[in-house]
Amino acid sequence: MSQRSQRLSISILAVLCGVAIFVGCGSDDDDESRVLRILVTNDDGVGAEGIDAVVEALIADPRNEVVVCAPESNRSGSSDQTGPSDFCGDLAVRAATTASGYPATSVNGCPADAVLYALDSLYPADAPPDLVVSGLNEGQNHSVPIAGISGTVGAAKTAARMGVPAVATSQGIPEPDYETGVDVVLDWLAEHRREILRGFDPTEIASINVPSCLEGSLRGTISGLPLAEQAMGAFNEPDCVDPPAEPPTTDVEAFLDGYATVTAIGLD
Repeated sequence: MSQRSQRLSISILAVLCGVAIFVGCGSDDDDESRVLRILVTNDDGVGAEGIDAVVEALIADPRNEVVVCAPESNRSGSSDQTGPSDFCGDLAVRAATTASGYPATSVNGCPADAVLYALDSLYPADAPPDLVVSGLNEGQNHSVPIAGISGTVGAAKTAARMGVPAVATSQGIPEPDYETGVDVVLDWLAEHRREILRGFDPTEIASINVPSCLEGSLRGTISGLPLAEQAMGAFNEPDCVDPPAEPPTTDVEAFLDGYATVTAIGLD
């Protein structure tokens, strides 16, 4: 090959590489390896088993930077209320730890109070969290009526209204299988990590509900089903053994058929 041909080939290669970089080729690995700032909260209280399971799983990945700020005690059913009030508390802030000893901040208030305090006081104004994870809650938070009063969902909505992407995570009763729930949450995070790191203005939250199978095992995850309009039967025991007779049409039906559900919830 002549020197002129070699120079031409090198020039073309450089242009092609430049185009690949411009359109994002080669940038995915960079996005995947960046530190993800995650604020973890809940409505069961900072010492609850579910939040501890999530935190321990998240901190096992060195790409995650985790801050925990949660209610001092159980504030289930608080929706997106904020205090001070008789129900939420006096908003006193204290140093605390999760059940496994991870450093945390507790707020004597509702879940939304914990989120607002963390965004205002635990993060610099120019470096908010990339994501808020609320939960894992003890008990499913599916259907329109239940999601509407859930403090787990309310905390996630509060974060999203402040411009921070958020996910509400809930584990079914009567015997919460947090190990399975954590796996589903980690799978969701892996799927969405890149877009979260790139940043976007949230107009909804994701709500994950994972059944605890007393027999059989989780069938998988279904995304995109609507919230059931009524909560009738929502707390029945899921059937993780017998195949469903028909495909589920709502989040509650899928949950009771043994599927984890990922549902979009608006911020109103």
